[in-house]
This record gives sequence, structure tokens and C-alpha cells, in this order.
Amino acid sequence: MSDDDLWRVLRDIHNMPYGAGQVAALEQLLRRADAGDDRNLAFAARMQATTAYVYGGEPAKSFVTFSWCLAEFDRDPQPYHQRFTHQLLWHFKYMVNAMLKFPELPLDRTYAVLDDMERRYRDSGHTLQAVHKHRYLVASHVGAHDEAAEWYRKWLTTPRDALSDCAGCDPTTQVQHLTEAGRADEAVALAEPVLAGRLTCNEQPQAILTALLPAYLGTGRRDAARDAHREAYRRLRSNLSDLWDIADHVEFCTVTGNGARALELVERHLDWLDRAPTPAAGMHFAAAASAALRQAPGGLTVHRRASGDRPAGEVPVGALADELAGTATALAARFDARNGTSYQSERIARRLAARPEGEHLPLSASLRRRPADATTSAPAGGVAAEPVRVPADASPEELLALAEECVRTHRLDGMRAALRAYDERFDGTEQPAAVLAHRLELHAAEVYESADGGAGTEAVEANRRALAAWREVPDPLRAQVVAGRLGALLCMSDEDAEEGLALVRASVGYLDEHGDQRERAAAHDRLALAYVHRERWTEALAAVERAAAEADVDPWLASRVAMHRVHVLERLERGEEARKAAEEARRLAREVGANDLLTFACLAYARWVDDPADAVTACDEALRVAPADARLPVRVTRGRALLGADRASEAVDDLAEAVTLCVEQGADGDAFLRWELANAYRMAGRLGEAAEVAEEAVIGLDRLGAQAEADRCRHLLAGVYEGLGEIDSALGLLDQLAVNLDGPDNLPHRGQVLEEAGGILYQADRDAVAAQRFDAAAAAYRLAELPLDELRARRRQLLALFWAGDLPAASALIDVVDQADAALTGLPEEPVVTYERALAAEAVARVLTGEERLVAALDRLDGVAGRLRSIEAFGEAAQVELLTGELLLRSDRPAEAERLLREVLGGLPSGSRPASQAAWLLAKALDELGRASEATALRAEHGLTDS
Repeated sequence: MSDDDLWRVLRDIHNMPYGAGQVAALEQLLRRADAGDDRNLAFAARMQATTAYVYGGEPAKSFVTFSWCLAEFDRDPQPYHQRFTHQLLWHFKYMVNAMLKFPELPLDRTYAVLDDMERRYRDSGHTLQAVHKHRYLVASHVGAHDEAAEWYRKWLTTPRDALSDCAGCDPTTQVQHLTEAGRADEAVALAEPVLAGRLTCNEQPQAILTALLPAYLGTGRRDAARDAHREAYRRLRSNLSDLWDIADHVEFCTVTGNGARALELVERHLDWLDRAPTPAAGMHFAAAASAALRQAPGGLTVHRRASGDRPAGEVPVGALADELAGTATALAARFDARNGTSYQSERIARRLAARPEGEHLPLSASLRRRPADATTSAPAGGVAAEPVRVPADASPEELLALAEECVRTHRLDGMRAALRAYDERFDGTEQPAAVLAHRLELHAAEVYESADGGAGTEAVEANRRALAAWREVPDPLRAQVVAGRLGALLCMSDEDAEEGLALVRASVGYLDEHGDQRERAAAHDRLALAYVHRERWTEALAAVERAAAEADVDPWLASRVAMHRVHVLERLERGEEARKAAEEARRLAREVGANDLLTFACLAYARWVDDPADAVTACDEALRVAPADARLPVRVTRGRALLGADRASEAVDDLAEAVTLCVEQGADGDAFLRWELANAYRMAGRLGEAAEVAEEAVIGLDRLGAQAEADRCRHLLAGVYEGLGEIDSALGLLDQLAVNLDGPDNLPHRGQVLEEAGGILYQADRDAVAAQRFDAAAAAYRLAELPLDELRARRRQLLALFWAGDLPAASALIDVVDQADAALTGLPEEPVVTYERALAAEAVARVLTGEERLVAALDRLDGVAGRLRSIEAFGEAAQVELLTGELLLRSDRPAEAERLLREVLGGLPSGSRPASQAAWLLAKALDELGRASEATALRAEHGLTDS
């Protein structure tokens, strides 16, 4: 590569995010620079490397590059050195900070660097404000509190200058000093105006927010502490160089009673200890992690990644806590031996002793309870069930009849009480065969309910024993009732389905002929359930319709049949019928007070009603009556309904509680719910919390092997990162998605994410890289046979190259754009096709203009504005006409330009940017036509200068 190419590489590296990738690129460049004879490049690359090492988590390497640059600067001063004088002086601060964090570096050497720093700052005419600050840091590090206080005073009273730390970093250290001195109120007051301003350095605002955590807690500003933790940790979590600050967040989680989150942070960053940026950072993280691990239940383990000779595996929290405590105390002892004090050991001892303090402060954006409100505190809407009284003198037959009545009316506690009374009084006594058979039948009901409606072997066998007993009595009618129940259970199993269907059908046939109205309805309902278990939906509907026709004799049966009918209609996707059936089921359930059935009916209604507000109302009713085990689906459904009603901020509360309930119940699916919650946070404009929850969801979905869903969540997260201004994080996710979607079935989605990445880069003025993404997107669209999308991507690639200043590449791409445009010939001229073809013509015209091919550019624009106006794209049409006017002026055709620009200006809103642009061009046309007074008046009217 030529020297010019290497300089171009250095500029590209400068635009890379800090981290291992940038460091690797710089080290490769350094090898190439040293192989050549460009001293300027070698110096500039090492200056960049010093910063990259500090912020990339490898500050030890910065000692070498800084020393090389300083020696080169002093040995043979060159003109190019002067361009780097300020940066070299700034790097002294990096050195002092870093040297304190390596116990193997003698303290005398740090003082020597400080003295050299002071000399050079004086010689260059700078104040000693930054020098005093760093002398304070050294004194504070060794625990020389009186000396530190004096340097602190000098630091604050010395005027700031160009070498002072930024408006965020100086107050960060002051906040730490004031908090440690017990002056938390002053610390918060100092920080408030800083946080209200614009902080743009690499370390802010996350550093000052982290420093404020103990001050916020100490002054009772709990909400501010929670928000600071969320905001700062999100910015820190991907930067190895910030391991020390991450330790502060682990400790914050521990002392606020958020042990689970502290443990999550420890596990996420544990492997960073093996490559800690400095021994000091490793020491503080190890101590904070040990304290957090000691709060975890003893049976838990932490996953530890492989490192060196240590294999990956699960480590008990107690053993790991002991190991990390040993690491931290050993490092503290090394620092104290170097410093000649015990201060670092005292600090680490305090960290190791961290425990929850005061009231628990909820931190998680996904694990929290919904605030109590009318939906949870209102009285139940159904009829309250009266407690079941078991008569002391009831006979066996009466107790079993009472139990059966309780089964019919969904009073399971009453059923159990009646059967318990029977067993206590009559178990082991001689009873008639019918009584014993009835007890076996009710035992089968007990087993079924205890299995939550499942078809386990015990429930099947219990029904078989009951069936045999009724046949023994004999009582054919009761036997057929039990046979129907047994058959429905067997239909849940593939192995026994044929036997089950035969039993249910025989039961229906017998009861149709010999049973009463209720028994007939119940038999057809059981047949419907058998078909439901076999997913034979049409036959299930016919059976449940037959049951519904006769179930009105028993309101409780009618309510259950209505519920089953709703379920079948839903599975058949007969939405309007399902909605009406759900409304009827709600009415029936309300009348009898069947809260479980009412909950189901309300949820079904909410799923199928068109108006989201009606769905929310139905969920509110469900919440008032839902059994504890049904609150999870109610919260999920209500959250979705609120999103549909554009009430995202309310949906957040429901979905957050749904995640909490899911985790507490050990149910599957919390990762999917976190994904929905993240979207709710996004729609509510709470992007920080959306990012936090979406990150959790991606991890969970990946663990479940749900790659398609994980990728969709990554896509959402990329948009959230973009909204937060975390461009590199967004791009990293989109790049990962592009790799994941590298397959013939995913080409449209691959093109989409590549194009989105290009759009982000384009908006960030990283046009050359944006062009590469648009090129890849266009290639994916072409393979997917999506010509319109391909044209759009090529048009955006063309503009990116143009604005990147790569006119030859842009010009070469014109033919490719024309080919993509030609591929649309013959397609229906829908508005979107017209729009894209018109904008492609405008983009080509801009490139031709850049090449001074003005006639060709005007030819490209001929008729374009009219086509845009035909689809009501008036803003774009005006832009095309403005470009046309500019080209006419540059082609010495001012009269034509005047006519066009007057018409354009008349149609633009006064005071708008396009109107100002049109007025400026029109004034120029008037000047060229010799009508200077009109031009002057026009400029005055629109507030334009004469230049």
C-alpha cells in the first residue's frame, strides 16, 4: 500500500468504535508504517494508538506508544509534531491515571511523570489546573486525605484552560470526593447543572451518573438513583475499559436489594476478569462480585466461560465468592505494599462487606408488579360463591350428592370437603355397591382436577375403576356417563384415541336414547371435547352445537358448553361468530358466578373484538374475577389490547407484571413476553428500558433456540439503539442479522437489514461505508427478484457515493441504476413505482451535475417533477424543480430559470428552507437578467444576504 493509502486507513480507523477491532487495525497499521519511511505516519498512528489503548481496555500498551511519541517529539522536533502538541500534553493525564492502577509500577515513577507534566504545562503557557487534579488523584489513591484536600482546593481554585478535563469529567471526580466526605447533598447539587447540559465526551454521562449512585441513595433520591443506574450501565456494559464502573453498578444492585440483577451482572462480566484492563479494575470488580455472590442462595451456580487451562462450567456461588474475595484482597495488598499504606485494603474490605441496606429499590424494567388500581381492587363481577356447609348428620348418599353438586357448580373446595367428610365417617364401612361406585366416580373427578384437567395415567385408571364399578352394580346409564368421560380422556393420547372415540360415541348413542335433557347435552359436550383433543374441529363444532341446543336446562352446563363452543370457533378462525359466542359465554358465566369460565370468555372476547377499547374493558372484567392461575394470560391479553389502543405506557405495566408472573410460576415463555414488553417500552418512548428488556429477551430467545424470534427481537433492538443514538450498537446488531439471514429463503429480510444499516451510516455522514451496505442490500434484493427494492437501494448507494466525494464510483454506478430502472418497465405504474423511478432520475442528475454534464442532467430531470406531483409527492417535486432551476442557471439560461423558479416559489410555504432556496436561486436569475433591483427586493423579502 502507498503512504496515501495508509493515511486513508488511519482516517478510517479513527472513525471506528473503541475496542479490540480498532486496536487490531491500529497494530496492523503500525507494522506497515514502521516498514516504510514516513515518520509522520508512524508518529500519528502511535498517537492514535495511545487513545485507542486507553479506551479500548488495554491501557498497559499505551505506556509504550506514549513513551515512543514523547521521545520522538523531544529527540528531533519536526513541523508535524506541532500539530500533536496539545494531544501529547493531554496524554500525560492518561498516563498518570493508568500508572496508579498497576501495582508493579513504582509510585516514584508516577510522581516523576507528574513533575514532567507540570514542567511541560508551564512551558507551553497552560495553567496547572489539570496537574493539581492529578496530584489530588495520587494523594487520594494512597489515602493521604489531608494532602488530597489541599490539592483538591488548588484544583478547584485554579482557572480552567484547554488542557482541563471536560465539563463532565471534572465534576465526576468532584462528586466522588464530596460523597466520600459525607457531603452527598453538595455532590448532587454540583452535578445537576452538568447533567442538564450537553455531555459529549467518551466517558459521559455514564461516568458522572455512576459516581452519583451513592449520593442519590444517601439523599433519598431513589428514583434518580434507579434511572442513573439504568442509563449509565447501558452505556458501560459493552466496554471492557469500564470494568471498574461496572463494579460500582454491581455493588449498587447489592445494596438496593436487587440480588438477582447483581448476580446477572456478575455472570455477564465474569470472564472480563481474565482480561481486566488494569489490576485495579479487576480488584474492584472481584470485590463487588464477591459481595453480590454472598447474597445469593447457596444452591445457585454461576456459568463461567473457559479461559486458558480452565474449562467452562458451573461454579457454586459460595466457592466463587471466596475465590473472588481472595483475588481482591491479594491485589489490594500489592497496591498497599507499593504505596506504603493500608488504604486500598480498607476500601476493598468495605466493598466485600456490602449488604442490602434500607428499603428494596426496584430496578428491573421487566420484573415488577403492576400498581394496584381499579382493575384489581374492584369487587368481583360474578355471583359470589357461598361456602359449602357439610351437614354433620349427612348420610353417605347425601355427602356424595353434595360433592357431585359441587363439581357441577365449580366449587372444588366444597367437593373436597364433602368427600373428606365421607372418608372420615364412612371409609372402611360396608356400603351398597352403588355408593361405592359413586365414590370411585368422584375420586376420578378429584384426580382429574388435581391434574389441572390433564389426562395422566392415574386419571384414566380412576375412571376405568369407576366404569367397572357401575357396570358391576349394574347401572348402565351411570356407566355410560363415566364411559364418556373416560373416552374423552383417552382421546388426549395418540395410542388410545380410537378406543376413546368409540367409548364417547357409544355413550352419546345410549344417552340420546335413555338419558334426560341434561345428560344428553353433557354427552354431546364430551363428544365435542373428544374431537377437540383430536383436532377434528368441524366435527367438534357440530357436537358442541348439539350440546348447546339442550344445555339450557342447567345454567352451569350451558356456561361450560358455551366456553367450549367459543374455543372451537376460535380454532376454526370464524372470528365474528367467536366474538358473539364469547359475549354469550360471558353472560352465562356472570349469571351463575363461574369466575373461571367468565375469565376465559372475557379473554376470548378481547381476542376477537375489533375495538381495542372494548378488549381492554373485557380484560378489566376478567381481572376482577380471575383465579390466581389465570392472571398471567389476562395481563398478557390486556397489555396487547392496550397497545392496540395506542396506550403503550399503560401496556407496559401489564406486560411487566406478566413477565413477573411467568418467572414466578416457572412457566415457559418469559423471553417472548420480554420481547413484547420491550416493544411496549419502545412505543411508549421509554427507549432506555426498551433496550434493557430487549437485550434480556434476545438472550432468552437464543437460549431457547428460537432464532427467528431472536432475530426479530434483535431487529427491534437495533431500532431502539438507533433512537438512543447508540449507532455502533445498532449497526453491530444489523450486521449480525445480515449474517444470520444469509440464505435463499431470507434474502428479502437480509436486504432490508443491510439497507437499514446503510441508512443509519448515511445519516451519520459515514457515506462511503453506507454505500457498501446499500450495494449489499441491492444484491440481496436482486437475488430475491425484488426489482423495486433493488432500484431504491441502488439509488441510495449512488447518493452515498456522491456525498462521500467518490465521483468516479458514483458515475460508474449510473449504468447499474439504469439497469435496475429498466427492470421495472412493464410493471403497473403504481405510485410507489413512479416515486422510486423519479427519485432515481434525480439522483443520477445530481451525479451528472457533479461531473459538469449539465445537459445530460437536465435531460434526466425532464418530466420528473410532473410525475411526482401526479402522485402528490409535492415536496419531492419541488426539490427536483429547484435542482432544475439551478442547472438552468449554470447552463446560462436565466430566463427559463426565472419562469420555473417563480412558479416553484409561489407554491412553497413562506419561511421554509425550500422557499429560501428558491428565492436565492430566483434572485440570482434576476441578477443575470440585469434586474438587480428586483433581486435586491426579493432577497430583502426572504431575509437573504446579497452575497
